[in-house]
Amino acid sequence: MQRDINAVLFDLDGTLVDTYDLILASFRHATKTVLDEVIPDQELMCKVGQPLVVQMWDFTTDQAVHDELMASYRAHNARVHDDLIKIFPGTAPALGRLKEAGVPLGVVTSKRHEAAMQALERFDLAGYFEFVVSPDDWPEYKPAPGPVLHGCELLGRAPQECLYVGDSPFDMQAGNGAGCPTAAALWGMFSPAALHAERPVFMCADIAEIPALVH
Repeated sequence: MQRDINAVLFDLDGTLVDTYDLILASFRHATKTVLDEVIPDQELMCKVGQPLVVQMWDFTTDQAVHDELMASYRAHNARVHDDLIKIFPGTAPALGRLKEAGVPLGVVTSKRHEAAMQALERFDLAGYFEFVVSPDDWPEYKPAPGPVLHGCELLGRAPQECLYVGDSPFDMQAGNGAGCPTAAALWGMFSPAALHAERPVFMCADIAEIPALVH
């Protein structure tokens, strides 16, 4: 039996906050500093949506070099974070509408917990959410469905009742695998074609569309 959607889980990067410039600048800095290479932007950004520790293995097979890349990325990211991160227009009003309607909200992200909270607090968004599920909080990461299922459990809802909103193919794979209705955030980092290929239930051009999907 089809259940009404009465809770929402959100991805973070590319869904609630615009971190494209921040992530790209951090990747460019790390790969140039550590590898002395200029890697095409498309290669740097193609796996955004997975944990950074996973993404960095695309650029080296050496553990020591991997550790250097991680350290360089994180140091640069911390320095420029508040200058380069942006909030998508309409995010706070959409979250406010959901909160006023009594809809419980959570975040399921591949970003470290501390970094996720920094991003949310930068724009006073943390108060809208009951929790953040990150790789620090759950042993699996997207596209595995485990983190999304854990989010549903924390909300006390069946997966069929929880909308999962994200901007990457990994988000759609995780949400679909968990049995959640999924909404592709077309305002994020990935193309509509890449998202459509993952068969989301909804394709949304603007975050303002999300409250209307909750019954």
